[in-house]
Amino acid sequence: MADNYDVIIIGSGPGGYIAAIRSAQLGFKTAIVEREHLAGICSNWGCIPTKALLRSAEIFHYAEHAKSYGLTLEGTIKPDLKGIVDRSRGIAQRMNNGVGFLMKKNKVDVIWGEAKITKPGEIVVGKSSKKPMEPMGPIPKGTKGEGTYTAKHIVIATGARPRALPGIEPDGKLIWTYFEAMVPQEMPKSLLVMGSGAIGIEFASFYRTMGVDVTVVEIMPQIMPVEDAEISTWAKKQLEKQGMKILLETKVTKVEKGANSVTATVEGKDGKTQTITADRMISAVGVQCNTENLGLETVGVKVDRGAIVIDEFCRTNVPGIYAIGDVAGPPMLAHKAEHEAVICMEKIAGLHVHPMDKLKIPGCTYCSPQVASVGLTEAKAKEQGKDIRVGRFQFVANGKAVALGEDQGLVKTIFDKKTGQLLGAHMVGAEVTELIQGFVVAMNLETTEEELMHTIFPHPTLSETMKESVLDAYGRVLNA
Repeated sequence: MADNYDVIIIGSGPGGYIAAIRSAQLGFKTAIVEREHLAGICSNWGCIPTKALLRSAEIFHYAEHAKSYGLTLEGTIKPDLKGIVDRSRGIAQRMNNGVGFLMKKNKVDVIWGEAKITKPGEIVVGKSSKKPMEPMGPIPKGTKGEGTYTAKHIVIATGARPRALPGIEPDGKLIWTYFEAMVPQEMPKSLLVMGSGAIGIEFASFYRTMGVDVTVVEIMPQIMPVEDAEISTWAKKQLEKQGMKILLETKVTKVEKGANSVTATVEGKDGKTQTITADRMISAVGVQCNTENLGLETVGVKVDRGAIVIDEFCRTNVPGIYAIGDVAGPPMLAHKAEHEAVICMEKIAGLHVHPMDKLKIPGCTYCSPQVASVGLTEAKAKEQGKDIRVGRFQFVANGKAVALGEDQGLVKTIFDKKTGQLLGAHMVGAEVTELIQGFVVAMNLETTEEELMHTIFPHPTLSETMKESVLDAYGRVLNA
């Protein structure tokens, strides 16, 4: 006889495990199915371990520039690649263990294997068809195994995986995805990065700081294409100052593999081609949703352009089946998945729920300098016909930034000229990924320019750049 639950979640990444916790909090008998790593890609192979790598790079950068801070370091400072990777993997395992603890704490059953929906309200769990990424820890104790399980509500949270371009498929040796880029056996002397979204530019930043000769190829007119063009241009200049080569409006047309290198043919917008040879290449051209082997066709769940179609409360077209996170389409962000998880579960519970406003989802890129944003870019606001005010403030005029030795940065704010509504905020510089939430809160509270200008920001902090940018939009900037 099948085990019966109120809610079964397929996938234990940020969306899945948060859905499981909120489900249990709401009194539902809950189970979560995982085939590879508790906590999903984010904690095991994405958000968290990459930040560990970037932190190591940041510390190495400061050590190399100790004299700038009045310090003398004796001896040679050099990266210990094994130590850097081991630290990153250890942090990933810690996150993995933490999610296991949270499942036990909230009395969520963990089912190990690959789930397929056989009909609404029923799944069959079998052996995984996917080879797990190594290193893989032991299967958590106390998990349930293969079999048939039933639930009134099934939530799909299976995430996404790296997209591969035909003819330039990653092989794990010479052409990497972010998986291999995270655990290099040796440091390449040169690296070609195809794609300059968050994943591509973060790895480019890490490897460049480690001393690798890095070239980034981007088909769009700017790096980090979703960002405000002015912020993107600013970031590009800083990355180039660090020695990174960036080719815009350029595409990789062919890759030839050598014994221990790759040679890529790239073509610019003028049609001219050149070849670039590098020890390794990272393919960072986006991700694709994990919709295979779920039985979606059997039960008739609608999929469009590779993503499961959902409404504002994460419901699919099939009653009792829901989807959250990357598998339900862009933006492919962990915090978006987590928020959808809460919306989904609270709607199931019959609570009054506000649909998610995607314009108020912040985006963060953890390269050096960091980039963060929320809301409309200047170009998008103009495209929508809005009459706007734009404010700017540079870190070079901020005392805390100068004291930190991090005076290269910019905060840009965009307001509706008629109403004073904050339409967008865009930042580049040190720790802006920690600052952006102030503007996110302001937008959620529908704060106007007047309220922001009358808010006291502590001194000396980087956050003062935020207020000064608002003041600048209205011709009242004080420190520039």
